[in-house]
Amino acid sequence: MQAKSYAKRGWLVILALLGGAAAANTLTQNVSWTIDRAQTSTKLRIVAYGDSIYAGYNGSVYSVAKYAAPTVDAEYLSALWKADIESVRRTKSGAVAEDIYRNKIVAERSHMQASNTRVVTFEMCGNDGLQARTAFKRQTGTCNYAGLEAAVASCQTYVAAAMDFINANAYPGTQLKIVSNLYYPGYAADNVQSSCTDPTSGTRVNVQDVLLPRVARMNWSMCELARLKGFRCTDSFAQYMGADYDSNGDGVVDSDALRYLPGETEAAYVSRITTTLRATIRDANAHFATASSSYDYIQSDDTHPTYTGGTVSSGLFGSTTGSGAPRYTSFTDGKSPIWNRYGHERMGWGLSTAPPVPPAP
Repeated sequence: MQAKSYAKRGWLVILALLGGAAAANTLTQNVSWTIDRAQTSTKLRIVAYGDSIYAGYNGSVYSVAKYAAPTVDAEYLSALWKADIESVRRTKSGAVAEDIYRNKIVAERSHMQASNTRVVTFEMCGNDGLQARTAFKRQTGTCNYAGLEAAVASCQTYVAAAMDFINANAYPGTQLKIVSNLYYPGYAADNVQSSCTDPTSGTRVNVQDVLLPRVARMNWSMCELARLKGFRCTDSFAQYMGADYDSNGDGVVDSDALRYLPGETEAAYVSRITTTLRATIRDANAHFATASSSYDYIQSDDTHPTYTGGTVSSGLFGSTTGSGAPRYTSFTDGKSPIWNRYGHERMGWGLSTAPPVPPAP
């Protein structure tokens, strides 16, 4: 009887944890994975703060992708620096920008203060946008855009605060600080009419038309703040939403043409994304590598990046600290053979494209 009582109590604890996670709609998913390169004892560190994207979320409360974008980047850095690279992912799935800033970047600053830290990266704002989109789609009557504008403002506020805090607190020997901007999950699904009506025209509006300019404003802010505050910006929007060939005949590969241009004004960037190059934006469920071949960058939830390389434990029952040999020890033209086949592989490659000079051992 006692054994049965303990077993029942254990299941109650598990159910309580699951219920708490669902109610809060956030889940801490931290992983530390070291790319263990042969014939070296030097171990350097990349620290990544963020939400479910950097977590490598795959729909499970128990596991995440082993090779989420920061760990993919660690493989590239290992080859560049001929060193072991520890990828420290301090993440909270479902968290908005303020939560990541306060409870990850600030509260867990010790991870970027370690003396072997060479790269600090973060991403945020995706959940601000997703929650605002959900609320907007539920509206009836007259459309109220205040929630969408609040998401943009919160993103701008906490991205700036995160950069300032990292600049002030990261290990002084940190050689590269990077922010990743937002791709647009559910782009095709948002090509529908709203249930509410615009207060000026009195007609229903296209949801994609409402959201794209606001995503563009968030992305411009991230990259412009990066330029002003000594960060690099990896343009995940361009990498995910633009094809890897010139689809409109303007002489520029689409994924390059969509990139933020340093010093570009917000108005110019938003106009370029929402009007000039709008026809080249494609849903990342079918990212075209060529005119005749495509890869799926988004999981079946229409939100999170696809991945390969298996999973590691992370979530309700604890997190993983481990190591393994690199999948690739060198990269032709700075790209792995699968650099553009999965969402996380593409983002990890994007993080690697502006590395600093290799540090001394």
